[in-house]
Amino acid sequence: MKKWMCYVLPAVLAGAVALAAVLFRNEPQTVFRRTFPVMGTVAQVTFYVPQKEAEKAEKTYLAVRSEFDRVLKIANLYDPQSELSRLNYSAYDKAFVCSPELWTILSAARDAYRFSEGAFDISAKPLMMLWGFYRKNHPQKLPSPSERMETMKRVGLNKVIFDDAERSVRFSVSGMALDLGGLAKGYAVDRAAEAMRKNGITSGVIDLGGNLYLGEPPPGKEFFSIGIKDAQKKNALGNTILKLKNCAVSTSGDYERFVVIDGKRYGHIMDPATGLPCHREFSATVTAPTALLADCLSTSYYLRPGISPGLADVQVVFQGNKKAEEKKD
Repeated sequence: MKKWMCYVLPAVLAGAVALAAVLFRNEPQTVFRRTFPVMGTVAQVTFYVPQKEAEKAEKTYLAVRSEFDRVLKIANLYDPQSELSRLNYSAYDKAFVCSPELWTILSAARDAYRFSEGAFDISAKPLMMLWGFYRKNHPQKLPSPSERMETMKRVGLNKVIFDDAERSVRFSVSGMALDLGGLAKGYAVDRAAEAMRKNGITSGVIDLGGNLYLGEPPPGKEFFSIGIKDAQKKNALGNTILKLKNCAVSTSGDYERFVVIDGKRYGHIMDPATGLPCHREFSATVTAPTALLADCLSTSYYLRPGISPGLADVQVVFQGNKKAEEKKD
C-alpha cells in the first residue's frame, strides 16, 4: 500500500560543509552520503559527522544496509523463502508461528486496522493481484464487479486469527494472503535508525523510498526543511514546508505506483471496502515518533481522511485539493 514522496530540500543539505567550517573550526565536518537500491525502491543515507569519523560513517552505512536486507528477508513477497511468503503459503492449513520481528510488524498492522476503521488492511493482497500490481504486464481490462466481489471474500483482517500467546497467525478462509508493503519499509527505517544511533551518529537522514527518519539537523541548522510533493503536479513541490528533527515522516499518494487499464491510471492504494484502487486529489503526510507508525498512518489518512486515532506526537498534512474530495464524498 504505498506511496512516497517527501523530499529533504537541497537548501538544507547543500552547503553543510561550508557552514561547519565556520562553526566548528577546530573540528571540520563532512557530509557522508550513500545511495543504493533496496526493497524495490531507492534508499539514501546522509550523515553529518566530523571528518575524523569518516570511518565510523562508513561502518554505520553498512549497518543500515544490513538492517534493510534483514527486514527484506522477513517481508519480501517475491521471495518464496521469506518469512512472509512462508506464512502466506501455510497459514490456512495450520497456524504459522511468527518470529518476534514479524509479530511486531503484524501487531502494528492490527492496530492500524482498528484505528483506520478497517481501511488499512494488509490482507488486501488478493485484490492487488486481481488488479495486476505484482505483474509487469498489467491487465488489459478492468476486473468485473463479480470478480471484485469474489476476491473480496478472501480479504479482511477480521478473517485472520491471531494468537497472541503463541505469536501465531491462521487464515480462516482459503486463498488469503498478506502484503506488508504499507509498513515494512517504515519498520526497516526504524531498525536502520537504531543502528545509526548505536554507532554513535545522531545527525543525519535515512530515506527509504520516501519513508524518512530525521535525526539531529546539520551543523548550524535548527531543523530539517521538508518539502512535500504536489499531488497534482508531477515532479513539483507543494507550498507546505515542514521544519522537523528527531522524528519520522511518510507520505501516501497514488502518483508513483499505478497501473494503466484502457488508458486510465489506477493507483496502488487499495480500498478494501470497495475492492477498488483509491484515488484522491491530495496526498497525506504524517510525522510521528517512529517510521513504522508514520508509514501506517499516512496510508490510513489517505484512505480515510476523517479518522481520529488519538495518538500523541503525530501530525498530518494534506497536500492538494482535499476540499474537493470532501465534497465528492
